[in-house]
Amino acid sequence: MTPVVFIDGDQGTTGLQIHARLQGRTALRVLTLRADRRKHPGARAEALNHCDIAILCLPDDAAREAVAMIHNPAVHVIDASSAHRTAPGWVYGFPEMDDRQAQRIAQATRVSNPGCYPTGAVALLRPLVEAGLVQHDHPLTIHAVSGYSGRGRAGVDEHEGPNAAQALPFQVYGLGLQHKHAPEMAVHAGLKMRPIFVPAYGAYRQGIVLTIALHLRLLPAGVDAQRLRTALAAHYSGSRHVEVLPAGASKALERLDPQALNGTNDLQLAVFDNAAQGQVLLTAVFDNLGKGASGAAVQNLDLMLEHLQMQNAQRQLNAA
Repeated sequence: MTPVVFIDGDQGTTGLQIHARLQGRTALRVLTLRADRRKHPGARAEALNHCDIAILCLPDDAAREAVAMIHNPAVHVIDASSAHRTAPGWVYGFPEMDDRQAQRIAQATRVSNPGCYPTGAVALLRPLVEAGLVQHDHPLTIHAVSGYSGRGRAGVDEHEGPNAAQALPFQVYGLGLQHKHAPEMAVHAGLKMRPIFVPAYGAYRQGIVLTIALHLRLLPAGVDAQRLRTALAAHYSGSRHVEVLPAGASKALERLDPQALNGTNDLQLAVFDNAAQGQVLLTAVFDNLGKGASGAAVQNLDLMLEHLQMQNAQRQLNAA
């Protein structure tokens, strides 16, 4: 039986990207609603309860509302909003987080897609915190610059609409230090203290560079750039989508291009250092619409679909 996937909010930035990534796939059927039915509660509720996997590409409150509409226990959910990223009963949808996370995602009925910025922050910090190379209570400041599509339709309209000439070329925001991604970073990186998070948008469509600066004198004795790099490389060894640059490749770089991995589901991590000054810079480059949103959702979808297919095959075998 062909599994049915319903994208609730398929006209938003993330929803459109997911839809495009699923084009041409014959092993599943994408359920869509007519334009005049997309916001109709009854039509949405029917679609949400008659699919195998629902992908929610909605604002937080609308995502919570959609989950409340689901009464069919067989429906699996991937929520691309931030509504459930630290909620009990939801599995965090970062398959590379540890050796068992992909299996947890595959077997879950409720999966929360990571935020774009937390994807880079958690990818860099969690292995280092778990290895004891960065303390749980280390005072961290995380800076990231995203393409304007990270603002969703509003960002795209501002930079690509009729008033695009008035759009700011660069803007730092979240100055109240209350960005909704900071708690998610703390929880899933294993931190006891919420990091200071300084986000920004640039005048390009998509792509992220995220950086975390460290002073070696504040880290446990004996920690240096190579130990940090080795720990990251060991954690992501064999990973299909996460690459850790070796020391030579990092030293050869003079700049980071936030758009370098656009259109992919890949994440590139690197460690830069100034040994004489005892300073280290951790970096992550990825597509905010790829590994930071739609690419991650499709990666999680594939894990869940594979598990559902195995379950169906087992049922057929048992019934034979």
